[in-house]
Amino acid sequence: MDVMDLRSLFTVACLGVFVGIVAWAYSRSNKSQFEEAARLPLSED
Repeated sequence: MDVMDLRSLFTVACLGVFVGIVAWAYSRSNKSQFEEAARLPLSED
């Protein structure tokens, strides 16, 4: 295994992490949490 194989594996791993984060961010189960966090700056103490 040479350095080009390691670079290729690292690129594929980073792509997998990116796709996982995007899937988590657009998940319906997190929608209510994100909406609540978006309203925090507008709430009064």
